Amino acid sequence: MLQRSAAWAVVVWLSAYATVCQAQDLPDSQNLNELWKHLSEKVPAMKTMGGRQFWGDVQFFQGWKIQQNVISQHYRLLDPSDQRHASGTLAECRQKLAEIREARKLPPMQGRAVILIHGIIRSSKSFEKMRLACLKEGWITIPFDYPSTQKTIPENARFLEQVIKSLEGVDEIDLVVHSMGGLVVRSWVDQQEEVDPRVRRMVMLGVPNRGADMADRFRSNLLFKVVYGPAGQQLVTELNGDFISSLPTPPFPFGVVAGGRDTLKGFNPLIRGDDDGTVSVSSTRLPGAADFVLLPVLHSFMMNDPQSISHTLRFLKTGKFRESGESQPIPEVEAAAAP
Repeated sequence: MLQRSAAWAVVVWLSAYATVCQAQDLPDSQNLNELWKHLSEKVPAMKTMGGRQFWGDVQFFQGWKIQQNVISQHYRLLDPSDQRHASGTLAECRQKLAEIREARKLPPMQGRAVILIHGIIRSSKSFEKMRLACLKEGWITIPFDYPSTQKTIPENARFLEQVIKSLEGVDEIDLVVHSMGGLVVRSWVDQQEEVDPRVRRMVMLGVPNRGADMADRFRSNLLFKVVYGPAGQQLVTELNGDFISSLPTPPFPFGVVAGGRDTLKGFNPLIRGDDDGTVSVSSTRLPGAADFVLLPVLHSFMMNDPQSISHTLRFLKTGKFRESGESQPIPEVEAAAAP
C-alpha cells in the first residue's frame, strides 16, 4: 500500500512538473492557413503565444527560425526575440526571410555552431544559461525546439535533420543534449546514410541511453500517456522495449554527464541504484563515450547548473571534462551490462 501511494505521488508530481514546464507553451491557434497569412500581413511582427510543444524547427539563420506546426502543418518565421514575421507555407516563410536578410544586410553564417537539444516536455528555454555561456565563447548558438510530446523520437529526429541541413556556411557543429534530446540525436544518426562530417563533438546531460525506470513504472498509466505522448512510451528500458537498444552509438566523440549522489541509492527511491531523480546513472553510461563525469545535480536543473556548464564547455573545446586532462571513457564491454 505504501509503495502504491508513493508511485501515485510520483505520477502526480510528473503531471505537475509537466504543467509547469508547459505553462507558457500554449498553442498560438489552430485556424486555417488563410487566417495566419491575413494576420501576418496586418501585423508584420507580433509576439507568439508560446505553444512550443506544437512546433518543430525546420530552418535556422542568425537567430531566425522557421517552424512547422504539427497540427495545422503551416509554418511561421520567428526572429531571435520570438516575434512572428510571417505565417503560411514554407516557401512564403523562406521568401520573407530572404527579404529580411537583404533589407537588414544580415551576414552569412560561418565558423562553429552549437545546437542545444532539450528533453521531453521541455523547450529550448530550458537551456538559457547554457545558451548564454556558448554565446560568450563566440559560437553560433542554436536553441533547437521540437514537439517532444506530440511526435515519436524518430519523427522529431527529422526536424533536427532539416535544421542541420539549413546551416549553410557553418564549418563545425557541436551538440549539447539533455535527457531525451540525446535519443533524438541517436535516432537522427540511425536515419543517415552518412552523418554530416561537420558534426564534431557532443555532450550528453542525463540521457537515458538504456531507458528510464520511471517510464517502465508508469507507461500504462493514462495520465503518463497523455502528458508524455508517444515518445514517452519509447523511453522504457531495454528490458521492456527494443527501441532504445536498436539506436546506434554516435560515430563522433561524445561525453556523458550523469547526475547522482555517488552512493548506492540516488535521489529517487523508485529508481534502481544511483540516480538524478529521473534517470539512473547506469542508464546514462553509453559504451563508447570518450569521457564520463558524475555531478551532484538533479535531472531537471542539469542544463543550467554551473558545474554542468563548465564541464560541457571544456569537453567541447578539448574533448575532456576535467581540467587536469584526465578522462574516464566508457568501454565497449559495458554494452552487455544491465541498466
